[in-house]
Amino acid sequence: MKLSKSQISNLAFILVIAVLLIPQTRKPIQIFLNKGMALISPSLESKEKLTVLKSYDWKLQDEAGHVFDFEQTKGKVVLINFWATWCPPCIAEMPSLQSLYNDYHNQVEFLFVTTDWYSEINPFLEQNNYTFKAYRPLKNESELFDVSTIPRTFLIDRNGNIIIDESGAANWNSNKVRTTIDGLLKQ
Repeated sequence: MKLSKSQISNLAFILVIAVLLIPQTRKPIQIFLNKGMALISPSLESKEKLTVLKSYDWKLQDEAGHVFDFEQTKGKVVLINFWATWCPPCIAEMPSLQSLYNDYHNQVEFLFVTTDWYSEINPFLEQNNYTFKAYRPLKNESELFDVSTIPRTFLIDRNGNIIIDESGAANWNSNKVRTTIDGLLKQ
């Protein structure tokens, strides 16, 4: 029996839908597609749209139970990434964030914030050889940053100006981001 072009197209469409519905194949495909999107550098906020942090009243907790007071970041360049271990766009952009962290962790305050449990976080970090520390919020982060989707990343200057506010996967290890951070560190 010979199949027509429309029958082949229909079968291909059904196959693609089936592959995307199966959890074991869906997540790797989503990560792969998001890695393509994560090749794009995040955009800088225009000077007219810059927002300034109104408060530093936010506490995070690491796995050991140590509390990090966001107040400690005043006067520092800060990169905050809201993510999750189950989030394909988060997973896609994480290698570029790790590369940025490798080069700037002594100069920039990196805060990787998730609501996942450490029983999920630690195997994820270990499996991917990520060396940054993950935090869980003690207070709802949306009060300070209005995070309704992940990944969401903020780059904040020493004066509390949000220089980058990016939702979705991005290339954080780009020349554009590095040049921006270098400029903020010189201020």
